[in-house]
Amino acid sequence: MKDVVKFINEVKLELSRVIWPKMDEFIGSTIVVIVLVAIVAFYLFLLDSAFNRMMGYLFRFFSA
Repeated sequence: MKDVVKFINEVKLELSRVIWPKMDEFIGSTIVVIVLVAIVAFYLFLLDSAFNRMMGYLFRFFSA
């Protein structure tokens, strides 16, 4: 039980040392992350579509 209390006190101490971002920094970083995730998702969608189309052509070519 002493270890748990010691751990919780150490966590509180570490959290008091953290420099938390301001709200505008937080919102800006969140927007950047959302935009980058959308760009990567669109890129992967394009790659997946291209590979899907390419495999369709290959299957039709070799199955005839």
